[in-house]
Amino acid sequence: MTDKKTFTLEVPSGVLTYDVREAATPSEEPPLVLIGLPMGAEGFTTLAGHFADRTVVTYDPRGVERSTRDLDTETELPGVATHAEDVHRVIQAVGGGPVDLFASSGGAVVALELAAAHPEDVRTVVAHEPPLATALPDREAMTAAMTDMHDTYQAKGFGAAMAKFITVLMAEGELTADYAKQPDPDPAAFGLPTEDDGSRDDLMFGVNMLVLPPYEPQYEALGSGGPRVLIAVGADTGEQMTGRAARGAAALLGSEPVVFPGGHGGFSGGEYGQPADKPVEFAAKLREVLTS
Repeated sequence: MTDKKTFTLEVPSGVLTYDVREAATPSEEPPLVLIGLPMGAEGFTTLAGHFADRTVVTYDPRGVERSTRDLDTETELPGVATHAEDVHRVIQAVGGGPVDLFASSGGAVVALELAAAHPEDVRTVVAHEPPLATALPDREAMTAAMTDMHDTYQAKGFGAAMAKFITVLMAEGELTADYAKQPDPDPAAFGLPTEDDGSRDDLMFGVNMLVLPPYEPQYEALGSGGPRVLIAVGADTGEQMTGRAARGAAALLGSEPVVFPGGHGGFSGGEYGQPADKPVEFAAKLREVLTS
């Protein structure tokens, strides 16, 4: 793989930063685009390295890492459709589709919207563990918990909100109806700051916890014979929210989820300081899926 080249792209109320790693030798395969939300391009560094035979494109969503949001000109919170249009613009900027798209977490939700809105952009979409509250039997309790994270962030800051996020993420099985009313977890127990630094610009807690819970993919459009859309789930995720949501979304799409090695971040090589999951095995599975 050649050296990474970084570009910027002006979009309404923001500037996107994206990276292109050209294949070391000419390839007949389309570019592979890797997206997350709220995770940026850095989180895909290890995974990109396993596809040196293909051009790989990564980007930072607006308001994440190197990409910016202009709050003064923003007329509404950036929702799923906004992020999907951003990815569409990046794909157009690198030569247009169809591309292969691997998407993680909130990025997987965005990928499902992109595949419905711009089917010409994608050949195969692998949506890994989309956190779709609408695909869950406990959707109301999950939506209340996610809304509570937003409210906690606004009232107490990042540490308090992240403690609740981790607690929900680790919960096995359905949430009870009164889950959001339980006592707040202690941020210090997770090594998180207990003091509020006053910042309120975190995309996940300030925006995503409001715009993601009500989103429902266009399942009929996704299953109408356009691009190949696969819902993926981690073998180690178990009954945590993202695993349950992935299986629920696959069922609504009329399919079975594709099982990948590892957990929610199975492709991770420890980019953000966390232990590496199963990146080698994960990349091998992704290659198998994309070429099958």
